[in-house]
Amino acid sequence: QLQASGGGLVQAGGSLRLSCAASGSTFSGYGMGWFRQAPGKERDFVASISGSGTTTYYADSVKGRFTISRDNAKNTVYLQMNSLKPEDTAVYYCAGGSSSYRLRLGKYDYWGQGTLVTVSS
Repeated sequence: QLQASGGGLVQAGGSLRLSCAASGSTFSGYGMGWFRQAPGKERDFVASISGSGTTTYYADSVKGRFTISRDNAKNTVYLQMNSLKPEDTAVYYCAGGSSSYRLRLGKYDYWGQGTLVTVSS
């Protein structure tokens, strides 16, 4: 089970950190990722991270602004979002899968509920 939190309303240029807590004892064995879906748009990949945390992937639209990380001792994955833009407004979802690469391709095994991020201009 995946539980995302940390969304909210922020002005353009601001920052937010999303968290996703996972239940279970095999968290470090899974790649984790973040996806987002803006109103009226398709769901997009945002970022993913390998079980060990050594490999990360990012969508071009967030490279240099967002950072994904994980704390396996806390069964939690994070998404630090800086320099936020109005176009980052979306519901953000965390997901788990067999690898960070497969998550990059949109292939997941576990899906959490979303958290809304709203960026005002």
